[in-house]
Amino acid sequence: MRKSMLTRLLLGLALGALGGLTGLVARAETFVLPPPDVDLVGGVRVVYAKQDDTIMEIARRYGVGYDQIVKANPGISRWTPGEGTPIVLPSRYILPNAPRDGMVLNISEMRLYYYPKPEAGQKPVVITYPVSIGRMDWKTPLGKTSVIDKRKNPPWYPPASVKREHAADGEELPDMIPGGDPENPLGHYALYLGIPGYRIHGTDERKALGIGMRVTHGCVRLYPENIEQLFSIVPLGTPVYIVDQPIKAGWLADTLFLEVHSPLEEDDLPMNVSVEGAVKVAKAKSRPETAIDMQAIELLVEQGSGIPVPIASAVEPAGAGLVSTSPN
Repeated sequence: MRKSMLTRLLLGLALGALGGLTGLVARAETFVLPPPDVDLVGGVRVVYAKQDDTIMEIARRYGVGYDQIVKANPGISRWTPGEGTPIVLPSRYILPNAPRDGMVLNISEMRLYYYPKPEAGQKPVVITYPVSIGRMDWKTPLGKTSVIDKRKNPPWYPPASVKREHAADGEELPDMIPGGDPENPLGHYALYLGIPGYRIHGTDERKALGIGMRVTHGCVRLYPENIEQLFSIVPLGTPVYIVDQPIKAGWLADTLFLEVHSPLEEDDLPMNVSVEGAVKVAKAKSRPETAIDMQAIELLVEQGSGIPVPIASAVEPAGAGLVSTSPN
């Protein structure tokens, strides 16, 4: 019952936003950067599946990741959603709690945010892409680094650890796979980070439907069309902030939103979100006299949909189930 309540809420938000968003291009991933006191960009949308669509194809068509679209559409068949089935596109985002500068990679969200330096007379923007990250035993490292090199059709030199893993499965990897080779897992473009051995790169078409999953050996993988765009606009020296924020809170006007990302059961990862943790994040972002809706937080943590949902307003409403963050 609780999950169905939140599902109806998310679908309602998406349908309500649809009227103002139907004119956008398919991959609406570039947004005007809001002022510092506003944290949300984008809008939840609904599209309708075609007869031969899969969830993975819809995700790629609209620039979202696999886990992201699955969590936003519980109960929908991933292989045969069916003609006319409404699919929620979770394309509203709370910007991570990190500098709005260079690139910010949020591991739990499996999403990359790029803040290019605006040219004279232009408004600043943020561009966002879904990514794949390292599996539990090949974790993507956290911290600040930078782009130290850019290569088109990069060769791949499999590290010894990866060669051992493949050998255990009966596959012998060569010492080098040349750039442009269809077997090269780096795809056609790669941004090399200051962390030795780590890159932001593309992939081949066979693995493109895995974007938005924990499937890599620690590197950050993008859809081929996304890395081609990113490669063309990111200069050397760009700072890269790698963070892990499964719970994000942010303001839009006088409303506080909360966004919760929890792993899918099939990811076989420990749950790293809790009601207590969500309340702590919400309170840290609260303003005086903010009242937090505890029931909304409990539902968000239970579902972990990854879609921002309002949990409070700056003016304390009346009603039970609210936790005031006023110092008095």
